[in-house]
Amino acid sequence: MKHVLKLEHYSVSFDTPQGEVQAVRGIDLAVEQGEILCIVGESGCGKTALCQSVMKLLPRSAKIKSGKIFLAGEDITDYREKQMRALRENVVSMVFQDPMMTLNPTIPVGRQITEAILKHKKMRREEAKALAIQTLALVGLDDPAARFDMQPHFLSGGMRQRCVLAVALAMSPSLLLADEPTTALDVTVETQILDLLVKIRDETGVSIVFISHDLGAVARIADRVAVMYAGKIVEIGTAEEIYYDPRHPYTWALLSSLPALAQPGGTLYSIPGAPPSLLDPPRGDAFAERNPYALAIDYEEMPPMFQVSDTHYAATWLLDQRAPDIKPPISLKAGSGLWKKN
Repeated sequence: MKHVLKLEHYSVSFDTPQGEVQAVRGIDLAVEQGEILCIVGESGCGKTALCQSVMKLLPRSAKIKSGKIFLAGEDITDYREKQMRALRENVVSMVFQDPMMTLNPTIPVGRQITEAILKHKKMRREEAKALAIQTLALVGLDDPAARFDMQPHFLSGGMRQRCVLAVALAMSPSLLLADEPTTALDVTVETQILDLLVKIRDETGVSIVFISHDLGAVARIADRVAVMYAGKIVEIGTAEEIYYDPRHPYTWALLSSLPALAQPGGTLYSIPGAPPSLLDPPRGDAFAERNPYALAIDYEEMPPMFQVSDTHYAATWLLDQRAPDIKPPISLKAGSGLWKKN
């Protein structure tokens, strides 16, 4: 299967007054054509920095320390801004968290879509408008011709997020990076947007990288899930493998924090402590300080990625050295409603 995006030994750092922040550390990752890969983890683990670095949208203080980025088979590691402009929109697009920060509040949403089309495609304005209305229909807006002439403040939060999706999809990109696009939405609208992303993938074949800290939302759409902690991917596998056979203690902890797993009248589990500072990452497993099952080696040596199956990998010493009484704190069963394969 063709790789739309491939990262090899990829690291990104930020230069700050306090020192070098190692935001992304030695990541190997591939996104297949037509799949939805979800990247999950706590705030500050490097999810957004990873995706924005692929788009080359990071500030000047950021730099690629090592590794390669391949987009649609092309090495773009050293691409400059002019070269990236040719790739953005028609090869890779990004949807950000807050639609009001993405959409210009003074310009009708339809014109914001046609601007991108006219800039990258040789079309007459009438043709660009027709394509924009077609894209608004694709993202599920009712009466797209009327919405075309509306400014963002006339639309609800869910509608605005659909318009942001339309802007990103207008150029038919091969890869869509969605950075927590449902964070500001209520639960009902969130479900609609998640289902819409799956529908768009099915209809267009676009690959989607979906960033979230919400494992409940991810369970609804993911083909594969990558668990990220302290700038590294610590576990990756199919949705079934991550939800039903998690191997890394951090994955256990994230799953245990799901409200759906709390006992009625009981206390919702929360992961103790805080992620480590990436100014000076720990020598061993970065999760060791917060891991009640940590071994002595976790504090001394960083575990490699061990292969669990053909599609499942986990970076934990506990994979081969688990004591009999160490079990994942949760056991997800089929029919729990947390994972729904479409």
